[in-house]
Order: sequence, then structure tokens, then C-alpha cells
Amino acid sequence: MAYVAVTGGKEAIEHSNNLIKYYRVKNGSDLTVDMIKNQMRGLVDRVMSEGGLYSPELAALSIKQGEGNIEESVFLMRAFRSTLPRKYYSNVVDTEKMKVIRRISAAFKDIPGGQLLGPTYDYSHRLLDFDLIQEENCQSWIENLKKEVEENYIDEDINYPKISNLLRAEGLIKTEVHENEEPFDVTRDKISLPLPRSARLQILSRGESGAVAAIGYSSLRGFGGNIHPTVGELRVGNVEVDIPYPLDEEESYYIGEMMLTEVENIFPESEGEEIEFKLGYGLVMGQNETKAIAMSVLDRNLDIPGDTPAQNEEFVLYHIDSVESSGFVSHLKLPHYVTFQSKLDRIRSSKKGER
Repeated sequence: MAYVAVTGGKEAIEHSNNLIKYYRVKNGSDLTVDMIKNQMRGLVDRVMSEGGLYSPELAALSIKQGEGNIEESVFLMRAFRSTLPRKYYSNVVDTEKMKVIRRISAAFKDIPGGQLLGPTYDYSHRLLDFDLIQEENCQSWIENLKKEVEENYIDEDINYPKISNLLRAEGLIKTEVHENEEPFDVTRDKISLPLPRSARLQILSRGESGAVAAIGYSSLRGFGGNIHPTVGELRVGNVEVDIPYPLDEEESYYIGEMMLTEVENIFPESEGEEIEFKLGYGLVMGQNETKAIAMSVLDRNLDIPGDTPAQNEEFVLYHIDSVESSGFVSHLKLPHYVTFQSKLDRIRSSKKGER
């Protein structure tokens, strides 16, 4: 459910809506949608991921309209997404052909293609940069950086094979056998537990980043399937998206690219006397590495029977959805006059009885 506008007090509601705009623009409306899209990359990526709609422009618009409130921005994206027609399903994207901008492995120091640090705050000091208050003339810095890149550019295709495939070739990772069945669509099909893995991954991918990270963290602290993974590979980059040609299944049309974060976590597990690796998988829109890692942790937990919160499918999947959870909490602001009066009458009656 979600908290939406209610009827009654039309004039008061109109004034309330005017106040929203007033507080947003009272100090000037210089912040443009392009500024948000180009300079608030992390926020835009998070809203797209939780909103389930890949559109940096619309995500930036929802952020501006929601005054930077992620909860409201995601709600706007979900609402708009629900109005769009479903014209086709894309082919499965091939992340091994990803145009990588960042790729690391915590499992191996030397990997085919090398470690690629890319854009990340992982190696920076968390100190406030007060120079950003008066940041100007970035264009000259960008031009100098482009010249440096061009001088050192090597014109060759770099292959980034999947680390998991190398381990599979050695027989160290158990190959999961899946039937060729249609993926579950959580936006159209009725959810009934237990869910297939395709449905679980969809819900995890659209989950609220903080909630996914929190429950994933609980597993790492021991409130899960007693598992501690190693990041086999984390990659961020653009993948090509194409759709099948209606008259020939072997043909397809390229419709664009989207940036994704993919994580394959490696879990050592034993079955009887045999010890082998199993994978937990995380894939989210944009660059949101913490969420993708936590998603892969929960993906593995939900396949292991147990009584901890991280292993409880209903607990995890029903509580990480940002619109559902925030909507139910926000509904407490709706009028509850009748029910509260009933509680009040009972307490008053009990107090009179005590006297």
C-alpha cells in the first residue's frame, strides 16, 4: 500500500500543496533537472533502482519534485512506471560483455584483465572538501584530464571474463540446473510464497537500499545462515539492451544501454563430506555497490533453511520494499478517529470500573 492524497478540506489541501512549492523555490529555482542528473549520480542511481525504472532524466525530475526526499522520489517513479504500456520484453543482457568502468575482486589479487578501480570513494579520505563551496571552472580541469587520457590511451579491446566461470571450469562451483521457464514478473503476477528465485531477485533488486543492506548486514553478524562470503567479482558498467524481432526470434533490435552493478559473492559450503563453492548474486541499476553486495548475501541466505530473519523469505521480501513499508508507516497519519474513540471508550470504562 502507499499513502496517497485523501479527500476533504479541499481549500486547505490546495494551500498545503502551494506551501510545498514555496519551500522548494523560496531561495531560487536555479537547480535544474540536468544539474541533478549530471552531478547527483549516486542519488539518481538509487532512485532508478528502487523505482524499477531506468531513466536518469525522470529520476532527476522526481528528485527535484520530491525536494531530494528519496522516499517521495521513488514513489513518483513507481507511480509513473505503472502508467507505461508493456510493449515487449528485452532479451537477457550479457553482463560478460559489459563495457566495464569498474571491476574488482576480493578473492584474487591477479585476475584476467586486471583489477580496474574506476570511480569509487573506497580509496578516498572521508574529509569535507571545503573547496567545493566555491567550485568553479571545472571545464579546464576536464579538458586537461581528457588530454592525459588521450595520450595514454591504448586502442585495444580488453576482455573481462567472469571469475565464476574460471572457477566453474575447475569444477569448484556447483552448476545450478534451472528449467527454461518464464521469469516471474513481480509487477504483474500475484505474489504467493514460496517464490521462485527470479521473483526473489526482482524484489531484492528493487528493494530499499538501506533495508537490503541492514538485513544483509544482520546475516554477516551471525543472524543468518552462518555464512561469510568473499566478493568473487564486482563490476560496474554499461550493457547493451536489445529486443527480439517479432517475425524472427534469431534477430534483435538494439534499443540502448543501461548502467548496472553486478556482484557475484562466493560462499564455501559443505554437503556431507564434499566442500564446494556456491554463488550469491546481486544486480542493480546504476552504481550502488553496497546494495548489490547485500543483495547477493540475501540471495544465498534465502536458499538455506533456517529460522533467522535473513533466511525468512516473507520477512525479507515483504519488508525491504520502500513504497510498501513507507506507505504502511505513513498511513498512520490518516484519520483513525473511529478506532481511537473505541479504544478511548474502553479505557475510560475500565477506569470507572476501578473506582
